[in-house]
Amino acid sequence: MRVRDYDLPDELHYHAEHTWVRVEGDGRVRIGLNHFAQAAAGDITYVDLPFEGDEVEKEDTCGKIQSSKWVGKLIAPISGEIAEINEELENDATLINQDCYGEGWIVVIEPSNLEEELGDLMQGEAAATWLESEIDKVEKEKEGD
Repeated sequence: MRVRDYDLPDELHYHAEHTWVRVEGDGRVRIGLNHFAQAAAGDITYVDLPFEGDEVEKEDTCGKIQSSKWVGKLIAPISGEIAEINEELENDATLINQDCYGEGWIVVIEPSNLEEELGDLMQGEAAATWLESEIDKVEKEKEGD
């Protein structure tokens, strides 16, 4: 689906901290930054990734993303163990800007409570409505500057 200028793939689940979650065939979840967030950030210059094997709790900070405009926290949308990190981001963090839903993924988590926590994330029209409100907030902030 498209919300204004931003892609919001229907098969993904979305967290209010602008991450997406893709459930993979092996039950793991791949996580990245959504199209709107990476566009608003500008060129991503650095990603501070967690370590494989780290345990994360939903809503906890599990990394940092830095661009020429800001430094933001990477918030875990799902609890579990970090199974894999995208090591390519250490060499080229702009992969997030180039392909946020593909090669620019950030981490893979082996979830500890997937069914319950997945239900807390947004999909479809709920995600589209939420993103519309996020875009409106940013536009109002720009008008106030």
